[in-house]
Amino acid sequence: EYPFHRRVSGFTSSLRTSSAETFIPTTLDLANGLHRPPQKPAILRKISAAQQLSASEVVTHLGQTVVLASGTLSVLLHCEAVGHPKPTISWAKNGEEVKYNDRLLLQPDDSLQILAPVEADVGFYACNASNALGSDSVSIAVTLAGKPLIKASRAAVINTESPAVTVDIGSMVKTIQKANVTINCQVAGVPEAKVTWFKNKVKLSSTRHLHDGLLFIANVSLSDQGLYSCRAANLHGEVTESSQLLVLEPPRPLPYLEDLTAVLTSAGPGIHSVLTSPSGTKLTISPGSSAFIGCAVDGHPTPNITWLFSGEPLSLRHQLLAAGRILQIFNVSDFTDGEFTCLAQNEAGSLTQIMSLVIQEYRWSVDKLTACSASCGPRGVQLPQLRCLLDGAEVNASYCRETPEPSLQPIACNRRDCPSRWMVTSWSPCTRSCGAGLQTRRVTCQRLTAKGSSVPVLNEACAQVSKRPVDTQNCNRQPCVEWVASSWGQCNGPCIGPRLAVQHRQIFCQTKDGTSVSSDQCSSLPRLLSTQNCWTDVCGVHWRVSLWTVCTATCGNYGFQSRRVDCVHIRTNKPVMEHHCSWRPRPANWQRCNITPCENGTWLRGREAERGRSRKEGGVVSQKYSTAPC
Repeated sequence: EYPFHRRVSGFTSSLRTSSAETFIPTTLDLANGLHRPPQKPAILRKISAAQQLSASEVVTHLGQTVVLASGTLSVLLHCEAVGHPKPTISWAKNGEEVKYNDRLLLQPDDSLQILAPVEADVGFYACNASNALGSDSVSIAVTLAGKPLIKASRAAVINTESPAVTVDIGSMVKTIQKANVTINCQVAGVPEAKVTWFKNKVKLSSTRHLHDGLLFIANVSLSDQGLYSCRAANLHGEVTESSQLLVLEPPRPLPYLEDLTAVLTSAGPGIHSVLTSPSGTKLTISPGSSAFIGCAVDGHPTPNITWLFSGEPLSLRHQLLAAGRILQIFNVSDFTDGEFTCLAQNEAGSLTQIMSLVIQEYRWSVDKLTACSASCGPRGVQLPQLRCLLDGAEVNASYCRETPEPSLQPIACNRRDCPSRWMVTSWSPCTRSCGAGLQTRRVTCQRLTAKGSSVPVLNEACAQVSKRPVDTQNCNRQPCVEWVASSWGQCNGPCIGPRLAVQHRQIFCQTKDGTSVSSDQCSSLPRLLSTQNCWTDVCGVHWRVSLWTVCTATCGNYGFQSRRVDCVHIRTNKPVMEHHCSWRPRPANWQRCNITPCENGTWLRGREAERGRSRKEGGVVSQKYSTAPC
């Protein structure tokens, strides 16, 4: 009496979401009310024809189809369910909860009554029974005599884990690859409708169909994506509902990132780069450097990328490139050692990839020492070598300038007595400056102790170690040489000044016995002059002056005296042209004299006396007066 999945009036009468088949109650169980163990809800299905109590009232159970006529005034939909605890009943129409009003009534026995049904009441009514152990749901179609009716859903179904998913037509389906997808197209119609399936408006072969209006897509892949349509048609018309199938691919890691290669090419050499990975990568980098961190992932739809540093969103200076798949760090010194996380997410899942950042530190190292400054004695020391290191490699010391230098202390080494050795003094001065002289020095055998004292020992102690140094040697063995000169040559030159006339001689280098040698052998000696100024006979001239004349006045401001100035030859004392003496200053030929104040009459008497002397001397005085200034 309670069969499942029977076709009634052209539609699948039930679509159950629980395993109610495990317990099929009987009328006796219900009547006796026996105590039973806890049980999931189960809705009773009946396939008997609709009970028409009158021309205007229809009473039916779930699993049947109600065909509305023009005179139908009431439709009563019964829903009987069993289960323990007692299930709660609720009603939905076309996937949405029924909103009760003065026409849609919920009766005390959980039946749904539709008063004065109209075309808007046409649809699929589902009775849902639920308790703490589960739920069950069965549909019933209420339709008009005419074109078919399809039970459609407007749900969005996302499957990221299950290997199989079943949905009603009209749903948006997003599922992972390799899942099995079943799309249910539940149809009601009088007469019975024919169902045809399409993908992207192209008719599908019947081999992909299952019975009872189900479309089965096994092991879905990206090629199965598309719009799937169910068309139901009968003599009165047709109706179509569609579902969009999107195949999801959770984010997965890639071995390389082409965008990162392009960015590095444009950035130039010397830029650090690294890819994140699920197991984690590591980037060790020097302070102040820049870096590109790539997140090589793929998925469908394209994953959204979120970057974190030490579990927190990035707050320091950075830049995102290539749709967030590349993180550019301008200066790693802005960060500390930590972990960069690339979180890739889409509807199919998420993927976390990480990269550990290790910033190298510049540090001073004194792990090396210089060689010991002495092999024995009291002064051997080793100095620590201060080096600036970065990751164990030596770099320029300027990188460690912000790090305090460690104190350096010399370390004593090889502080022990030295073996006996010959000690020598400096050579004495050579006994001769040339021609082979002798030098001497003192040679002794001594031992330097660890305390710094020098102890004389027998020569035999040093002779066992090395040969005794010589204490005498020849010196200045080069021959004695000197500069010699020939006689001066003729004096030549113009007679304008004494420095223009010159004469020459030959200079030679020769030994003391008169043998000429190369001038290089005399290079250490002052060289004799080979050229000098000289006087010619023509140039022997000078200025000759006579005695001053008597002053023209004995007092006052007008007295002067004169003298004769001539250019004469020194040897002959004969006058020559004055330009021959022009290289020497010409002496003055007049000057003022007796410039003193005069008493009364003195000046006039002096003038008269002067005139008398002038008349006696003739024209000489007059000639002198003629040269005086006015």
